[in-house]
Amino acid sequence: MKSIHDLLEAAIKAKASDLIIKVGSPPILRVNGRIQLMDLPPVTAEEARELGTSIRISAARDHLLRFGGMPDAELEAASVESLVDEEDLVFTIPGLVRVRGNVYLQQGTVAASLRIIPLTPYTIDELELPATLKTLCTLKSGLILVTGPTGSGKSTTLAAMIEHINRERRVNIVTIEDPIEYVFEDKLAVIQQREVGKDTRSFTSALTAVMRQSPDVIMVGEMRDVEAMEATLTAAEVGHLVMSTLHTTSAPAAIDRIINAVPPHHKPQVTTQLASSLAGVIAQRLVNRADGSGRIAAVEIMTGSPTVCKLIEEGNTGDLPATIREGGHYGMISMNQSLAQLVSSGKITVEEAIENSPNVTELRQLLRQAGVLT
Repeated sequence: MKSIHDLLEAAIKAKASDLIIKVGSPPILRVNGRIQLMDLPPVTAEEARELGTSIRISAARDHLLRFGGMPDAELEAASVESLVDEEDLVFTIPGLVRVRGNVYLQQGTVAASLRIIPLTPYTIDELELPATLKTLCTLKSGLILVTGPTGSGKSTTLAAMIEHINRERRVNIVTIEDPIEYVFEDKLAVIQQREVGKDTRSFTSALTAVMRQSPDVIMVGEMRDVEAMEATLTAAEVGHLVMSTLHTTSAPAAIDRIINAVPPHHKPQVTTQLASSLAGVIAQRLVNRADGSGRIAAVEIMTGSPTVCKLIEEGNTGDLPATIREGGHYGMISMNQSLAQLVSSGKITVEEAIENSPNVTELRQLLRQAGVLT
């Protein structure tokens, strides 16, 4: 069996986003969202254990480079000893790739799932994201949310926005992540990256402390619980530009998710905070390119226009989709409008757009208006 470094090199050549190790199956890649087996023999239980140990040693050595610790011999013994513990791990192969992984047990054997992360963040232009995202990055305060299902590229888009600010503005950026994925290099901005569990106890404690760290921009990897949501909203309300992610399928659903997550007696306060601080919500999903060269993000954008903020404050979130469709002047675009634009520009097929549309009837109408369908 090849080493974990060899497997990752092969995964990168295949433009895979994930590498999965499972006993009884060849190593598995996820390419353009789809699972495919590598042309290798099935992984044995011993090989899976060795690969899992190698992953943990790589992650532990990364930690040693930052903080110091036990020598390599003791490290290797400790890694083998505790391999059965399910654990999120991050490590870098210099000059090649950064990896976020999870080593775990399935049916009593070692398994692993590795997310492949480029060494440097993509730019907004490289990802072909709407120019509205650059406009949002110029704001001095407010809340920006990037939302979508698992594997939709939320972290990549968020990193691209941070990198845009890094190249364009002289500001202090503090990120709070679990774990740190993209590693930034200071350009015009100063970027401090704090990892939950290593640099701080929790998202909430880090958000409380960040107010004393002179931030201009705060990036919260994910608003995982009510406490983190409330602390994030407070940071945006008091005058910082705050960016975070959520797991929802649309921009309006992100608003409902936050409001419905808090206890009833907190809902009026949270609704007011959202209405006063919301800068924008970016909802995205990855769709296959027409030429088969990979995937591109279809993006719904809801900005904090006066109408949007009024609807949120009044609790009329059901009217937000119509406001998005009609809000082009404010940089807004609906998911169907985004899909229709991608079809019109030849970047995706009609069939791909229909497969990913939240409202196929509406999409067909937009495509007919664009002359794509008859």
